[in-house]
Amino acid sequence: MLLECEPDIDENITAAVKQMHVLTLTPFYPNSKNDVAGCFIAEPLRALEAMGIQSYVEAAQSFYAARVSANDAWPASWNRYASLPGGVGLSSAGALLFARLVGKVRKLHAHHPIDLIHAHAALPCGHAASLISNQLGIPFVHTVHGLDAFYTNQVKGRAGEWCRRVTRHVYRSAVNVICISEHVREQVLTGMDGNCSTSVVYNGVDADFFAPANEPQGLKILSVGNLIPIKGHELLIHALALLQTQIPELSCELIGEGPERERLQKLAAQLKVENKIKFLGRQSRESIARALRESTLFVLPSRYEALGCAYLEAMSAAKPVIACRDQGIAEVVEHGKNGWLVGPEDVRELTEGIRVLIQDADLRNRMRLAARRTILKSLTLQHQAKRLRDIYQECVA
Repeated sequence: MLLECEPDIDENITAAVKQMHVLTLTPFYPNSKNDVAGCFIAEPLRALEAMGIQSYVEAAQSFYAARVSANDAWPASWNRYASLPGGVGLSSAGALLFARLVGKVRKLHAHHPIDLIHAHAALPCGHAASLISNQLGIPFVHTVHGLDAFYTNQVKGRAGEWCRRVTRHVYRSAVNVICISEHVREQVLTGMDGNCSTSVVYNGVDADFFAPANEPQGLKILSVGNLIPIKGHELLIHALALLQTQIPELSCELIGEGPERERLQKLAAQLKVENKIKFLGRQSRESIARALRESTLFVLPSRYEALGCAYLEAMSAAKPVIACRDQGIAEVVEHGKNGWLVGPEDVRELTEGIRVLIQDADLRNRMRLAARRTILKSLTLQHQAKRLRDIYQECVA
C-alpha cells in the first residue's frame, strides 16, 4: 500500500516537485518478526514521501523461507514466490518472482501509473524489475548494497557463472545502478568493464532517533552485526582478552545473531573473558539505539563491508567507531578525527586502537563530536532522500 505522508521536511522542495510514484521491489524490509531487517530500505521512503514521492513497496520472499507478514509501522505487500533453494536456484529466482508479480504490477500501473521501479538486490528483485520494465515500459533503477555485486563469492561454479550473467544483464538494463559507496561502484564497474551508468548514494541515518547522550558511566564496547565470519567478531574477543590486565573494567556487548555465535562463545571461554562479554542476540531498533547511548566505543572489525549502516548509526549517536581500512566505511571515517581505522585481520592494531580511545578521554570526546558533525553534514536520511530524488527525476525526464 502507499505509505502515509509524513509532514514536509522542506516545503519549497515539496511544492516544486511533481508527485512521483515509485515501485520499490526488495527482499529486505521490516516485517512482523524483525523490525531491523531492511530498515535501510524503509527509512528513506518517509523522507522521500515528504518530497512528493509516493512509494509502493512489494517485498519478496522465497516460498521455502519462514513466512513473515507486514510490520504495521512499515506497510508493504509481501510476495512469496517459487524457487529452488540455495545458490543453484538464485539465477532463475528473478524470473519466477516476475511471474508472481507482473499481473499485480500491471493492475497497479493501470490504477496508479508508476513512473519508476527501484529494485534492491539484483537476484531476484533486480532481474524481476528488468523483466517488468521490458513488459510494461517502466524504467528502473537498481541499488547494489554489497561488495559481492555479481554473486560469485556467494555462489560458486557453473551456478555462480549464471548468476554473474544475469546480474550483468540487470546492470546493463537499469537506467542507473546506485551504489552505496565508491568501493561498491568500483566492484560494479570492474565487473561490467565500465559498461553501465552508476551513481553513489550513501545510506542515511535518522539523526533524531540515533541521538547522542552524555558519556555513560563505565567502559563498554558495543558491536552490532550478524554473527558471521566476515564481521571479525573473533578479533574483537582476542583484543578484549589482551586488554584485560591493562583495563580490567572494560566490557563488551555483541548485538546480532548468526551461525558464529557458538564458536564465539567458546572462544570467549577459552580466553577467559566470557564474564566480560554479553551476547544479546537480535534486538529491536529502539534497543540498539539505547545500547549505543550506553556504550563508550563502537567496534566492528569487518573485513568485507560495502559501507555499514551500524557505523553510521554509532557516529550519529556520537560514538567513536573503530572500523577496518579498505572497506566502504573508510570513505566516511577519517582516521584519528571522526573515527579510527585498523588493518583487517590485525589484532594488534585493533587492540591498540581500543586502548588509545579508552584511555584518552579528551581524544575520545573530540572524536565523538566530530562523528556526530559528519552525519549531520551529509549523511542523514534527508541527505540520502534528496540524492535519490535527483536520480529519480533524471531517470524519468
